[in-house]
Amino acid sequence: MSRPIILLSNDDGIHAKGIQALRDVFREFADLWVVAPDRERSAVSQAISLHTPLRIKQVAEQEFSVDGTPCDSVYVALNHLMPTKPDLVISGINHGPNLGNDVLYSGTVGAAMEGALCGLPAISMSLCLPENDSELNKAPLRFGDAAAFAETLAKSVLENPLSPGVLLNVNVPNRGEAPKGVKVCRLGYTDWAHSVHEKEDPRGKPYFWIGGERRGADSIPDSDNNAICDGWISVTPIHYDLSDHRSFEHLRNLELGAYERVGDNLGDGVLPYPTHPKFAKSE
Repeated sequence: MSRPIILLSNDDGIHAKGIQALRDVFREFADLWVVAPDRERSAVSQAISLHTPLRIKQVAEQEFSVDGTPCDSVYVALNHLMPTKPDLVISGINHGPNLGNDVLYSGTVGAAMEGALCGLPAISMSLCLPENDSELNKAPLRFGDAAAFAETLAKSVLENPLSPGVLLNVNVPNRGEAPKGVKVCRLGYTDWAHSVHEKEDPRGKPYFWIGGERRGADSIPDSDNNAICDGWISVTPIHYDLSDHRSFEHLRNLELGAYERVGDNLGDGVLPYPTHPKFAKSE
């Protein structure tokens, strides 16, 4: 069997420990490409640089840094740097969790979603390190656990491909012991104690710091938050189609006055995704 082509990216920067752990594992069995931001670019979601030129620097064979977002990195990899399509796109290992509604903000998930938008199998990997610096200094950094599971999952996904447009969002607990095992989960709700902290700089001008502390488990059955709190690796399938199919019937029955209604053929499933035109030519 030929070596699979795998693209690695992240939002912590090309020199981060998480992507280095993945690189060490995947270079053993894959034709590996690494294209990632030149520095930490967390919480930028799927932002793409339409009005800013990008600088690309080659740091090693088939390894490039991009002075843009995680999504920029995957975009230029797929549309410019790589001569053929990868078999799999993996983003991570993120230095911290991406649980529940975090996925809407996450640069790690954004990079993987760019691969999924091109119809490619994609995985976003996160290690649930504490956000508190004092706790982080005391915690063992179990990137090896996350990388080992990423290898196992990647090989399984390569043999049993995901549906186009789907990515797997994976979170690995970071505890003193190895994870208990794996649990398939739904997205939970991550409560960041929504707050804005106002402070004053040395010149007496106010500045503002967004966000509070994560509040941990939620009350949602089989959520990724609860799985991590219980010591399990969480695996959650995510699709680019954010339509709430449960609400279609409700909308059809809304009173909209004199506006004429037109029928629809929405069905009850996610939208299909067409093959990326560049990749269609190479098949």
